[in-house]
Amino acid sequence: MKRILFVLLLTAMSFMAEAQINELGIFAGGANYIGDVGSTTYIAPKDLAVGLMYRWNRSPRHSWRASFTYGEISGKDADSDVSGRKQRGNKFKNTVKELSLGLEFNFFDFNLHEDGFKATPYIYSGLSYFLYDEKYMNNQQARDYKNGSSIAIPMTVGIKAHIARHLVLGLETGARYTFTDNLDASNPGDSSYEAARFGNLESKDWYVFTGFTLTYTFTNKPCYCSQ
Repeated sequence: MKRILFVLLLTAMSFMAEAQINELGIFAGGANYIGDVGSTTYIAPKDLAVGLMYRWNRSPRHSWRASFTYGEISGKDADSDVSGRKQRGNKFKNTVKELSLGLEFNFFDFNLHEDGFKATPYIYSGLSYFLYDEKYMNNQQARDYKNGSSIAIPMTVGIKAHIARHLVLGLETGARYTFTDNLDASNPGDSSYEAARFGNLESKDWYVFTGFTLTYTFTNKPCYCSQ
């Protein structure tokens, strides 16, 4: 985790050197998972998610963005509306430590060197790298067997508002399509646990972060002219 935070800090410092409007702040909200265990509801934040966020505003319409987010995810078949899952009775807990880099696009001009209230919906995507625990299912309970890592594609929608001279408040939800099928212990990659695999082994897991962002703007006012 220390290495991830160090990379995020270096990224922010390199962007700050360009003397544009920068934003640094926090994310706080909830997380949920979509896969082979538990509820099939797509957006249902019920576990803790917190993080740090940095934006480098290249124009009133787009920003480069970096973030680190820690999220807890869990699932219980008892919470599912699918009768087969209820009868199966599996459950798991996991954690996700995510570093994400990408581009944020504003639907309306969001010029931070102009005073006064302004708001815009936005979308964000890029690439995420995350750490988690590889698991296998034993007697309906997920057990760890090693540390894992993978990449994901974030697909985020939100709305943000310039509420004070140096403060931007936002609300967003972001689904992550991952390249692993074992956040929930359903498909361990180790052949030793092949007999413990279950569910749809051809699909990948998802996790979703939903919550509020609060960022502080600083450094020089931007010049959005072409160079």
